[in-house]
Amino acid sequence: MDVAKAEYRREVLKEIERIPAEFLPAFLKVTRAFREGVTLPSADESFRQGWQEVLAGQTQPISELREN
Repeated sequence: MDVAKAEYRREVLKEIERIPAEFLPAFLKVTRAFREGVTLPSADESFRQGWQEVLAGQTQPISELREN
């Protein structure tokens, strides 16, 4: 683990320790939502989802996509 990453980890853990116990469930939800929002799905996962959308008829013509 590089030095900068280790320092961020220490800082994050210090902040977590300061959160009152009753707010930890909400903090966990926010943290997971953040992680899911900043990470990209794998190429396999993206293709699988796209293919399922095609099979379900959830497609639009390119001309319509440009308008939105």
